Amino acid sequence: MAKLPLVDLHAQYASIKTEIDAALATVVQSAAFVGGPAVAEFENAFAAFCECPHAVSCGNGTDAIQIVLRALGIGAGDEVITVANTFIATAEAISQTGARPVFVDVHSDTALINAAHLAAAITPRTKAIVPVHLYGQPADMDAVLRAANGIPVIEDAAQAHGARFRSRRTGALATAATFSFYPGKNLGAYGDGGAITASDGDLAKRCAMLRDHGRTDKYLHEVAGMNSRLDTLQAAVLLVKLRRLDDWNAARRRAAGWYLERLAGIADLQLPHVAEDVEPVWHLFVVNHPRRDALRDALAKQGISTGIHYPVPLHLQPAYRHLGYAAGEFPVAEHLATSCLSLPLYPELTEADVDLITTALRTTLGAS
Repeated sequence: MAKLPLVDLHAQYASIKTEIDAALATVVQSAAFVGGPAVAEFENAFAAFCECPHAVSCGNGTDAIQIVLRALGIGAGDEVITVANTFIATAEAISQTGARPVFVDVHSDTALINAAHLAAAITPRTKAIVPVHLYGQPADMDAVLRAANGIPVIEDAAQAHGARFRSRRTGALATAATFSFYPGKNLGAYGDGGAITASDGDLAKRCAMLRDHGRTDKYLHEVAGMNSRLDTLQAAVLLVKLRRLDDWNAARRRAAGWYLERLAGIADLQLPHVAEDVEPVWHLFVVNHPRRDALRDALAKQGISTGIHYPVPLHLQPAYRHLGYAAGEFPVAEHLATSCLSLPLYPELTEADVDLITTALRTTLGAS
């Protein structure tokens, strides 16, 4: 039986093999593996792509969040608000600064931060808010910024490279933004990688210093920073891929459109909702169904891979038991965790592939 993967990185590599191989060979021949020319070139290109003045690369998306929080002076005794339904890296980075993660619930139709809950979560100790642009769709940044009322807002844009909110790119919507270049992302490296974007040049400089041992000169260190530099090999890969990202995102939107058309009208199947004035990049195509696990098993038997993003809300993770949250505190996030299912989605997905997936899904659910 032919198997359809959730993400197909082999197909992507095949489409750009010649350019990737040449870019990697150039770095290897130069032996400039750390801080080579491709790093600065990628930072400039990514800043331009995000329509933001500054981009600072780093080792991964988790470090990116920690670095920008530290650059803002956030640490022990502070609180940082984020959502309960995201990958643990968002909260983990907050914890790594010594600050306390504070969770809020999300909208049931988009799974994005519900800014109406922010007022009750903000305290005198709140030093930042980190909305997550989940599944490739930007959060309502106007509502978040109004509720923040001057508190720094950092976009977690790890799943939203190139998405737009009211015609503006993610990465340029708030105090700063963080990105992951994990291989499966819309813009993925061949290993780990991350970046921070910011409009404030001084903030960008502090981030650049922190990611490189707090260095101001080769052996002069302003602060105790961290070792989180983007490898030159990864920068070279990202440069090749960045040139195709808009086209790849357009292909994802096309595939999402096929899904939405073919899955419309199925009882109990909640399809993704796209908010007004938003252009998502469809990092994931996530449906919700009350019998999610049975549906996933049935699709697997037909060779169709799926994912769950995410099965355990952060406030119920063992790692955050000490925060004192209880089951039931964030009912929307908890409901989504039991019902969400990610269907295959990548730029190379064909209409025939989507027909196969949606036919299998409709048959399993008894939909005509």
